[in-house]
Amino acid sequence: MPRSSVPIPVIHAPPLGALLRQYAAGSALTCDPVEQGLLNRGYRLRTTHGRYFLKHHFDPETADPAAIARQHRATQRLADLGVPVAPPLAGTDGRTVAVVGGHAYALHPWIDGGHRHGGQLTTAQCARLGALLGVVHASLERVMERVMATQGRSAAKPPTDAGPYRAPEGTPDEAAGTPEGTPDRGQEAPDGAQVTPEGAGDAGPTGDTGNAGGTGNTEARAHEGTDPARGADPADTFALIDRLLARVRSHRPPDAFDELARHRLLERRALLEKHADRRPPQGGSVGWVHGDFHPFNLLYRDGEPAAIVDWDRLGVHPRAEEAVRAAMIFFVRPVGALDLAKVRAYARAYRRAAGAGAAELAAAVHRVWWERLNDFWMLRWHYERGDTRADPQFPAASALAVWWTREYDAVCEAFTG
Repeated sequence: MPRSSVPIPVIHAPPLGALLRQYAAGSALTCDPVEQGLLNRGYRLRTTHGRYFLKHHFDPETADPAAIARQHRATQRLADLGVPVAPPLAGTDGRTVAVVGGHAYALHPWIDGGHRHGGQLTTAQCARLGALLGVVHASLERVMERVMATQGRSAAKPPTDAGPYRAPEGTPDEAAGTPEGTPDRGQEAPDGAQVTPEGAGDAGPTGDTGNAGGTGNTEARAHEGTDPARGADPADTFALIDRLLARVRSHRPPDAFDELARHRLLERRALLEKHADRRPPQGGSVGWVHGDFHPFNLLYRDGEPAAIVDWDRLGVHPRAEEAVRAAMIFFVRPVGALDLAKVRAYARAYRRAAGAGAAELAAAVHRVWWERLNDFWMLRWHYERGDTRADPQFPAASALAVWWTREYDAVCEAFTG
C-alpha cells in the first residue's frame, strides 16, 4: 500500500474500565492500538462479551460530541435503509458518544473484512462501487433532514461545527489496509479507517490519496488560503512552490527524495504557468457526502462491500467532486495514470444511482484536476512538518497531476461517457 506502517504514539491510553462499564461490554481481555493514523486513535478491543473497535475521537477538529452524535445518527439511518455501514453501539444511558476525562469515545462492532483498491476489483465490481457511492449520496439526502432536525438545523446547510471541507489527508486514520494483490485480512476499524490525501485523490498503490480519513478527510483546497468556492489561486501556488524549493535546496546532503521533489516542483510550476487561465468557476450542486470515501474506509468481505467506515468528514459539499476524488484514489496505477476503463464503469454506475448528469461530472473533473495541479500537501508534510509518512505516495501522486493534465480529455470522457 502507499503508506508506510507507522505506529501511533499512544498519547492518551483509553480508560477501559470506565468505558466498558458505560457500555456494559464486559471486561477487557486485549486492547491493541491500530498502528496507522493521524487524527483519531483506534483500538482493536476484545472483551468477555465479544470483539469491538474502540474509537478515540482525538483530533480537535472532529471531536465535538454533538458532531459525532450526528454522524452516529446518520449511519444508523443509513443502516436502516440497507446501506453497508457500522453504526456505533449505545451505552447504558442510550448515548453513542462516551465522554470520559474530557475525551470523546465511541464503541463499534467489529466487522471482519479487508480493504481493496481498484487493481483488485473486476470491472463489474468497479460498477458496483460507483453505484454504492451513488446510493450513499442519494440516501444521505433522505436521512439528513431528519438527523439535522433533531439538532434544530437545516439539512440544506453544513453545520457550523463541521469545519472546512478539506481533501482527505492521505494516511489511514484507524485502519491498516490490505496490500494490493494480497488476501483480505481482518477488519481495521468501523468508523475509523484512514484520512486520505488532500483532495482524496491519490491513494492506492500510487496516489495522493484520499481521510479520510483523511482522509483521508475535507474540502477541495490545494493549500491554506484556497478559496473553497473557486479552488486555489495560482499566485498563491507559485509562492508556495518557491517556498518549497527553498526548503529542498537547504536540505543537506540532498537525497533522492529531494531530487524528485525539485523536479516535480519545477515541472508543476511550468504546467501552472501554461494553464493558469483555467482556474475553475464556483462549484456546482452540493449535497451531503461521506467526505472521505476511499479504499481504507471501505471494508470488503467475500468480494462485496461489508461496511463504509469513518464518517468524521460528513458534510455538505459538491457531491460529484467526492465521486471524482474517490476514483482518483481507487483507480490510480503505480505509474501515476488512471485505469480509465474501470473509471468509466464506476462513473456510469455512480451517475445512475446518484441521479447526476454528465455536465455535473465534467465540472467536478475540472475542479478536482485543478485541485491536484495546485496540491503539495505531501511536500509540505515532508519539508515543513518533518513528517515523512506520505513520502512513499509522492512519486505516483506527483506523476498523476502531470499525466492527468496531458490526458485531460480522456479522463473527462471516462467520467461522462
